[in-house]
Amino acid sequence: MFYEYNHFGSPDYMKLERGCDFSFPPHLHQCFEIIIILSGQMNIMVDGKSISLSPNEGVLIFPNQIHSLSSTHSEHILCIFSPHLVQAYSTKISDRIPVNNRFSPDPYLIHLLAQVQDASSSAHKKGLLYLLCAQFDSTANYCAKQNDSQKLLYRIFSFVEKNYTKNCSLSSLSNEIGYDYAYLSRYFKKTIGLSFNAYVTHYRLSYACYLMENTDLPIIQCAFDSGFTSLRNFNRSFKEKLEMSPTQYRRNIQS
Repeated sequence: MFYEYNHFGSPDYMKLERGCDFSFPPHLHQCFEIIIILSGQMNIMVDGKSISLSPNEGVLIFPNQIHSLSSTHSEHILCIFSPHLVQAYSTKISDRIPVNNRFSPDPYLIHLLAQVQDASSSAHKKGLLYLLCAQFDSTANYCAKQNDSQKLLYRIFSFVEKNYTKNCSLSSLSNEIGYDYAYLSRYFKKTIGLSFNAYVTHYRLSYACYLMENTDLPIIQCAFDSGFTSLRNFNRSFKEKLEMSPTQYRRNIQS
């Protein structure tokens, strides 16, 4: 199981794709995810519960819910989007998860979702996502987040989100949430598949990429605004992860 961190620094992140015969191993991320089946069958596991989807059925997966996808004969639409795009809804359910993630979206909403383009306005995307969330909410039952392990994981993610621009060390996390340093280190590595420090670095790099893509800030400012304390460390970490320098990355965006 692993954590997907791409683009979760972006408050307006939305990724939409159509695909066939898609499978993906257990993972989690800080975004909402909608999966709608257009044809065939797909089996989705969400927090250990199996959901079998048929055409025109879908799931709304909440942030930090562990999920996997398995299909050999199906066509689907997949939409991953930042909770900030549906802020009112994400605030409402911040301490809850669905009893069942399945829902049946209106065919017209499915059609509209399939037509969304990268160039579509933020207002257009927000309006459609709110309609889909509202339709899910109209039939959903919720329960409190009961899993102690997942609660701890959420607290760690929340700590990083609030502190990545400053002191975001494992020792400061330990002091804030009252867990033993060594326990947190082992727990995080076992659950996420990478060390806490590596995760923080990935988070900072993701936000730095967002700034380079969406602002004209100098690269050094993007580095410091993302929590890096030296340009040398930023350049080294960036090249190790993305296999190019920050300057090359920005040139690729501009071209």
